[in-house]
Amino acid sequence: MAVTAHSSEHPRQDAPRNAIETVFRIESPRLIAGVARIVRDVGIAEELAQDALVAALEQWPKTGVPDNPGAWLTTTAKRRAIDLVRRRERYARKLEEMGRDLETAPPHVDEPADSVDPDHIDDDLLRLVFTACHPVLSAEARIALTLRLLGGLTTAEIARAMLVPEATVAQRVVRAKRTLAAKGVAFEVPYGAEREARLGSVLEVIYLIFNEGYAATAGDDWLRPSLCEDALRLARVLAGLMPREAEVHGLAALLELQTSRAAARTGPKGEPVLLADQDRRHWNRPLIRRGFAALARARAVSTGGPGPYELQAAIAACHANAASYEETDWPQIAALYGLLAARTPSPVIELNRAVAVSMASGPAQALRLVDALADEPALKDYHLLPSVRGDLLARLGRGAEARAEFERAAGLTRNERERELLLGRAESCSPSGV
Repeated sequence: MAVTAHSSEHPRQDAPRNAIETVFRIESPRLIAGVARIVRDVGIAEELAQDALVAALEQWPKTGVPDNPGAWLTTTAKRRAIDLVRRRERYARKLEEMGRDLETAPPHVDEPADSVDPDHIDDDLLRLVFTACHPVLSAEARIALTLRLLGGLTTAEIARAMLVPEATVAQRVVRAKRTLAAKGVAFEVPYGAEREARLGSVLEVIYLIFNEGYAATAGDDWLRPSLCEDALRLARVLAGLMPREAEVHGLAALLELQTSRAAARTGPKGEPVLLADQDRRHWNRPLIRRGFAALARARAVSTGGPGPYELQAAIAACHANAASYEETDWPQIAALYGLLAARTPSPVIELNRAVAVSMASGPAQALRLVDALADEPALKDYHLLPSVRGDLLARLGRGAEARAEFERAAGLTRNERERELLLGRAESCSPSGV
């Protein structure tokens, strides 16, 4: 959808093209969701949405951008979905029930903004979220399909974000759609125990997308802001659609609070800036306020004690409340990590708890906790284990040992920016151990 170099000579053509690109990225999740409700297949729904995009590319440069471009695209895509259903005899009854109004409408008439039932659209969008994140798909497939359908990203953009070839992403998306069709996954929001089980998958994939953007596992960049933005947008949408789910608000709160630090997490050349060294004046206060509000909503509807995302949001809130790194309520953070470890046992959570303990009770006690994790299989190649251990050893004055740990951590990470940071910390350690 790129504009050619000489397109500035045709500004009247540029405007519709730019409008199409912007509108489609914004509207595509709802567009695909609305069409999927008719055809019950997310793969076909995406194709029909693309057909509507092609129709817009053909017509808008001639007729101008409609007053309600999103409604135009929706009407066009749904009309084509009805045509498809008509051609399939087994969907004759569905056509009669769902297509009568669309069949009788004049072609390509803009729907007034107030003619669209927002609750109905929200229901469709929620169905799409749960379908794209269905547990029959692998984690990689869920992420790729979610970014494609709900993030509006192209295959090339997803490939850059996930640091894999475009062909790999294309295969994941195609296989994911085929799997959903082959397994007969219903395009619906589940209820009861199944809903609770599926919601965990939805929250997990949004969380994974955000984490990859917040601290990239590989590549030359420390942050991938677009991934953070996509995950935060999805969390906000989900919170609006499921207001009684505490963990949905907990995840939204966590992402708001984490995103608030983004501007302070890198230096002028894109180098990582650790939490202790961040200029908190650059933290985004409106996002912090949003995070506090979401956390309050989570607590208001929570039953049976806080969940993992609510606890992590509470930890992030402790950081946001502190005027400086040293003034942070580290005993409270250590206690919250203890609760989190009890709720969802994980060696990574224990490692994070050790960091909080080191600030609350000193590095010696924390080092014992870290050393107890040395034989954990899940941390065998986890670069943050030697990184944390190196930091504790450095604070204890054991420079030579700290240097070795930082060098080991640098050898394990796949992110170039993080490797530079770790090698710099190793260089700053006194080889004499003094």
